Amino acid sequence: MVKLTSISQYRMKKPLIICVLMGCVLGKNFAQDTIPFTFDQAVKHGLSKNVNLLTLQNQQDLLTMERRNAQLSHLPDLNVNTAALQTRGQQFQQVEGQLIVVNQVNNIIEGGLNARMPVYNGGLRIKTTKASQYFEEAGKHGLSRASQELTFNVSQQYLQVLLDEELYRIALENLENQKKQLEQIEGFVEAGLRTLSDLYNQQSEVARLETVALEAKIQWETDLWELAETLQLEPNQVPLLTPVKMEKVESMFFGRDLEELYDLAYENRPDLAQQKLLEEGNHKMLAASRSAMLPQLNAFFNYNTFFTSLDERGIRDQLAIIYPRRTYGFSLNIPIFNNFSNKVEVARRKVSLQNQQLERGALERRVAQETKLAYENYRAAIKREEATKVQLSAADEAQQAISERFRLGVSNFVDLSQANQQLVTAQSAYAQAQFTLYFQEVMLRFALGILEVDL
Repeated sequence: MVKLTSISQYRMKKPLIICVLMGCVLGKNFAQDTIPFTFDQAVKHGLSKNVNLLTLQNQQDLLTMERRNAQLSHLPDLNVNTAALQTRGQQFQQVEGQLIVVNQVNNIIEGGLNARMPVYNGGLRIKTTKASQYFEEAGKHGLSRASQELTFNVSQQYLQVLLDEELYRIALENLENQKKQLEQIEGFVEAGLRTLSDLYNQQSEVARLETVALEAKIQWETDLWELAETLQLEPNQVPLLTPVKMEKVESMFFGRDLEELYDLAYENRPDLAQQKLLEEGNHKMLAASRSAMLPQLNAFFNYNTFFTSLDERGIRDQLAIIYPRRTYGFSLNIPIFNNFSNKVEVARRKVSLQNQQLERGALERRVAQETKLAYENYRAAIKREEATKVQLSAADEAQQAISERFRLGVSNFVDLSQANQQLVTAQSAYAQAQFTLYFQEVMLRFALGILEVDL
């Protein structure tokens, strides 16, 4: 979910001069090669460039080829072979019923056609073909879930950058207000209405807020570069993001029974469908490994011919009429003892199936947990947005009232400083609540497995 980091809480606490230098460098880089992106464009670009997703697509192509190979295994194996050779020395050749023995050079051309087709192998081909279909379909679901995960990550980073930008804007606005406040206090001090301690305190506050604004800018640009890496942009290129409309629209799933959401997730989660298909595929592979322990019956056909220079007849007559030989029949292979190779394969497939069943059970529990968490977070985000809106309104009214009292000399500097900090905190909290509420819809759809992917 979107990170909820208050503007007053920052990890970088370095000297001001280092922050200024870093801000200058980052500001210079930020101005280089900005590429406009809308929310949808960023998601689509990430899907087309992400390395992990492209790798899965390549693996899916391989699964498709393995499925085709398994289907074509039902057809006969057909091979053509030929060879041209020369032998020197004593030659034995049977010609016209005579055995001729000569010592000379013999030029030979050989050729043949071999075909082999399994007739019965315990259903090995059928089970392997079915398993390959399950694995290919599982790969498609895995690719779909990976696309959803990338869409989810790009959405999270996109909204985080927009939130960072808003927090930076709030920090700048607060800095400008405090600078104006400093000018007023300087005037009050010159008129003798305020003490020098109030002036020094305000100068310190302005200096602190300059650091806060700079750190907010650094955080914004850091997350922006992280998004650029996810989108696989070229070096020194950063996205220029189009703001999204923060319209408060109630989710279509809000108010539904939690059990109904569980059923919806179990039905639509691609990764859960992938695990079920992988389990079915491993079932078939286990059965196929057991089939290898049964007798195997194959039909075969062989056609061979040759030409020899010891025979004075023509090459065509020798190859086509005189020396062709045809062999066909059936071969039966009965496994008796093969060093437990088949049993080891059966044990290996059985373990793979058991592990797959364990993974499916764990995933089913995780799907339920993620669905409940996403739903509860969405409900909490609605309440948080409403509470921070009230908090912002109250802090704004309090800040205006105390500012006026400070101008009249009734309130002291401490009251004014606290009111300003509370206003900035409320502004930051409300901005975070708005972005979080917007993102919870994406998170809920992701948990349910129905997050739209624009390929």
